[in-house]
Amino acid sequence: MLKSFFLKLSGAFLLFAIALGGFGLVASAQTAAPCDAACRAKLEAELAAVEKEINLQDALVKSKQTEGATLKRDVDILNAQIQKTKLSIKSRDIAISGLSEDIRTKNKTITVYSAKIDRERDSLAALLRRTDELDSYSLAEVALSDKPLSEFFADVDAFQYVEEAIGQSIAEVGVAKKITEEAKTALEEKKDKETDIRYQKELEKKFLAAKETEKARVLKVTKGQEAAYKKVLQEKQAKAASIRAALFALRDSGEIPFGQAYDYAKIVSQKTGIRPAFLLAIFMQESGFGKNQGSCYLKDPLTGSGVGKNTGTPFADVMKPGRDVKPFLNLTEKLGRDPYTTPVSCPQQAGYGGAMGPAQFIPSTWVLYENLITRALGISVADPWRARDAFMAAGFLLKDNGAKAGSYSAERDAACKYFSGSKCSKSSWAATYGSQVMSKAATIQATMIDPIENS
Repeated sequence: MLKSFFLKLSGAFLLFAIALGGFGLVASAQTAAPCDAACRAKLEAELAAVEKEINLQDALVKSKQTEGATLKRDVDILNAQIQKTKLSIKSRDIAISGLSEDIRTKNKTITVYSAKIDRERDSLAALLRRTDELDSYSLAEVALSDKPLSEFFADVDAFQYVEEAIGQSIAEVGVAKKITEEAKTALEEKKDKETDIRYQKELEKKFLAAKETEKARVLKVTKGQEAAYKKVLQEKQAKAASIRAALFALRDSGEIPFGQAYDYAKIVSQKTGIRPAFLLAIFMQESGFGKNQGSCYLKDPLTGSGVGKNTGTPFADVMKPGRDVKPFLNLTEKLGRDPYTTPVSCPQQAGYGGAMGPAQFIPSTWVLYENLITRALGISVADPWRARDAFMAAGFLLKDNGAKAGSYSAERDAACKYFSGSKCSKSSWAATYGSQVMSKAATIQATMIDPIENS
């Protein structure tokens, strides 16, 4: 019996050792990247060469822009922009190749270490069962058993050996879990970066198509004549003026000319690093929400209940009493507003309303940013219903949310946090909001900001 026990135990631990030792071979075989060091060096060299060419084209554009507006100058600028964009698209393709390889490697690492965790759990379960068997002997069983005492001592040694193996297995699982989590985090970052590059590539393809169309139109209209180009310039300037004059809706604050909104966004960008088109898209999104959901008035400061602004419909949770009512009353007093006829957001399906003005800050959050806003604008009191102040507030919050990084993923996540407090991956509702903001930002940049800047 004792010999049989040790044969079984030895066999079990031989399999356990093979599982541990063999893992290293599997991991090294599966995580070896098909793109070796030489391949990666080649990609990096190609990328560096393309980026050098991009910088040359960029310098040419900037040099030409200092010259007076002529047909030749503007065609040269269009040619340089077209060439620069083609090179930029090429650089994105090279970068995507490298990232795709990194993503494959991280996926393999996760697969290998996840399998290791499963094997360790199975081994651990078997070891725990064996521990339970060895631990089940009572003192009476030892005293009354026909087995020699030496056999019980052999089982005690086996028990200690199994306990040590359990400790080793737990440690192995801990290491494998740590490596797996690190690989998952790195994979998420690589995927975000790939998404950002693909998004930029799509924007550049659209920009390229627009510039090629513009070049063809200019050459067709002017037939290469400088005199005829003056009419083209006048048309561009008229279009820019029309865009600046168009009204830009703001939630609970009426409308202002787009040119004024854009000027505010540029000031915010200087202070916070937030891209103007992205900031304007946030306000456009919030304005749309206001039209769909309507606004409310606070009526009872003790309960936070109120009524619909236009309908008079009672709402129970217009404002959270312990968090927002007091700062709201303090703020409206400073601004000379009647707190019971000042519009705030109505509650949604879950949670409270109470968000104020175009930027839709709840009162307790506004208090946190109040000093930043007043210092940035050189004013004594910040007003959430005043467009300029609301723009600056949103800029600071979006900066804190990570939008300053400027990538698609960073801006989209910042928009989701602005809406829900969480990243896009945590809520499908927030993810929809973030995607809609990014779509609006692309439209604003292409159809409103670019025509103004290029006029």
